[in-house]
Amino acid sequence: MARAADLGRTRGRDTRLQRILVTPEGVALDVHVAPASARAAALFIDLGALFGMYIAFVLAMLLIVWTFEWADMPALPESVLGFLAVLFIIGTFLARNAYFLYFELGQRAATWGKRAVGIRVAARDGGRLTAEAVIARNLLRDIELFLPVMFMTSSGLQGSLSEFAAWAGLAWVGSFALFPLLNKDRLRCGDLIAGTWVVQAPKAVLAGLVADGAAQREQVAGLADDRYRFGEAELSVYGEYELQTLEQVLRTANPQAMETVAATICGKIGWTPPIGDERAFLEAYYTQLRARLERGMRFGRRRANKNS
Repeated sequence: MARAADLGRTRGRDTRLQRILVTPEGVALDVHVAPASARAAALFIDLGALFGMYIAFVLAMLLIVWTFEWADMPALPESVLGFLAVLFIIGTFLARNAYFLYFELGQRAATWGKRAVGIRVAARDGGRLTAEAVIARNLLRDIELFLPVMFMTSSGLQGSLSEFAAWAGLAWVGSFALFPLLNKDRLRCGDLIAGTWVVQAPKAVLAGLVADGAAQREQVAGLADDRYRFGEAELSVYGEYELQTLEQVLRTANPQAMETVAATICGKIGWTPPIGDERAFLEAYYTQLRARLERGMRFGRRRANKNS
């Protein structure tokens, strides 16, 4: 099911940014493209976090050199200096890329900045967000932003930055920065190449189903309709990822989506689709599946998705 399936519909949004995302299973879900202002705010937050981590890394490198001098030890051998130089280059590269890759490859598909403003990365085709797509969209950020800025900064510090090069660098960065404003889906060039987009991910609560504790969910599962009792084999076909999708389907309460998902689940577990009673069926399956997954986590068993 689609990685964007936990994206819901809330009031007060710009309807011009509303889109319909169709999952590989044929489920239509409403998503809202993140506005350019939210993307810019998230980037500034992420750059602030990166700058802080980079400063800490540089200070750690300087501390190593200072330790040798403070201990009256001989000068660092060239081999050690070379190693520190390589480490500095690797650290600089990781500061630009590993931060974004680590968080966007996670379950939330969002960096600290994106989480702060309520947006996340999703695949435009409705499928799962792949590692290849995340790597592609973030490596292109080097060309869009980091490499030109680093070139202008280093040249400026050395006094070799010409006026033409400065204006050319600003024009280069500015053209990529304004690119999301020139297309209706607010895509940057990395999104175009990777087949991704950034969508809003509001915090929503599924009343009556999303309990705060495992004990409460298990209690709800125990009170489920007797018509919909599922065995271990029937619950084992899905994992956490599919649970999130099911949660979103219940949040949006779209009758067609619930009918499609109920039919898909019934096909997997060998049940007859509950015509006209899809919501009760899905609520019971959601509650019992969530309780099962949390029991497994307490015993150190975790299933990320149906393929795990």
